Amino acid sequence: MNFSAVILAGGQSSRMGRDKAALELAGETLLERQIKLVQAAGASEVFISGRAGRDYSKLGCPVLVDNFSQAGPLAGIESALQKCRNPLLLVLAVDMPQMPVAVLEELLRQSGGRNGVIPRLAGRAEPLAALYPSLAAPLATELLRSVPASAVDKMPGVGFFAARCVQEGWARYHDLPTDVATCFKSWNAPQDIIAL
Repeated sequence: MNFSAVILAGGQSSRMGRDKAALELAGETLLERQIKLVQAAGASEVFISGRAGRDYSKLGCPVLVDNFSQAGPLAGIESALQKCRNPLLLVLAVDMPQMPVAVLEELLRQSGGRNGVIPRLAGRAEPLAALYPSLAAPLATELLRSVPASAVDKMPGVGFFAARCVQEGWARYHDLPTDVATCFKSWNAPQDIIAL
């Protein structure tokens, strides 16, 4: 199956107080871990949606700059959808260090190589570890353009974008068992690291 992947690593990390992508676990940064994870799942190209001013050259992946500034993770997804060469884009947040390759492989199986798959846990969508079809790129652009730069607090979220993809028939929700819920836990603040 041919698919691309993007690691969302461009957030401000304001609650963490430092760049989450550079945090280390078992001797490697979270960004390095996530790149290896999507490569192990079979991604033929891997993008980094990164932070301005940071050097990612040693990681060997193309770095994408958001086309819409201060627009959150949807802007990173939009840039990757515009650039990816494959029909599907695997999106993975950098701050989900407990994500195993098996969960990503399950999403890929459910896609049949054609359709997007948005995982759900107890009815709640997890749009930051999901598959999106590249044909949804114009929708992402349209959503981001619909809000003026002066109203970034009203920018549509990734959950809304995922729901629209499902509504259009380009993706579907896939319910996962609750015992994988910890895989989707994010490192948002220092206490999250301590808890793990």
